[in-house]
Amino acid sequence: MRPLEIRRLGVVRYAEGLDLQQRLVDRRKSGEIPDQLLLLEHPHVLTVGVKAKNGRSHILAAGHRLAELGVELHETGRGGDVTYHGPGQIVGYPILDLRPDRCDVHRYVRDIEEVMIRVTGDSGVAAGRVPGLTGVWVGADKIGAIGVRIARWVTCHGFAYNVNVDLEYFDLIVPCGIRNRGVTSLRKLLGKAQPLEQVETSFVRHFCDVFERQPLEMNHAAEMGQPRGVAPTPFP
Repeated sequence: MRPLEIRRLGVVRYAEGLDLQQRLVDRRKSGEIPDQLLLLEHPHVLTVGVKAKNGRSHILAAGHRLAELGVELHETGRGGDVTYHGPGQIVGYPILDLRPDRCDVHRYVRDIEEVMIRVTGDSGVAAGRVPGLTGVWVGADKIGAIGVRIARWVTCHGFAYNVNVDLEYFDLIVPCGIRNRGVTSLRKLLGKAQPLEQVETSFVRHFCDVFERQPLEMNHAAEMGQPRGVAPTPFP
């Protein structure tokens, strides 16, 4: 199996994570490094896909309110509408060369969904897909969102999975531009906070199973950001 370097980066500001992604994508395209999976958390941030027609109209909070809450706003090169990232949410950025046997965008998105479905199942919760919508759902509520970019069959951006995230921050937006559905988290579903490191490990196992990769754990937590362990900031 092809190797997959796992980088658990702790808490990383969105702009810094974006810069790291781009550097790794360039190195992956040139063949300097194998496939990568970055796992991290972002401080409070809203991101809008650059091709989203109504992305900014789906931000419900005024700019001064976002500033009061310490929520940054970034346009980004992924697909999808507006979403929220924050403490207690696992963000995954796979940087994979899909050649020669996985050059299928639809399959790639479905495979990421499959990973999140299996991770959710490890906690005893049944999750699934909703026809016509991207992401992973528990009933009518989304627990995992996906927004990807693929250039020359090398992927970037990825997924966001709600573990202990404060769901009130999603009230600042229409998540993914979908008005008639909600969001949920493992903490809400199970009634208590879940260990992020344990859920991360579940992601590594299932990601490697679905994508047929051999994990290589890298020690890059000190490379940038800060370690985990800080409780999510309550919504004021």
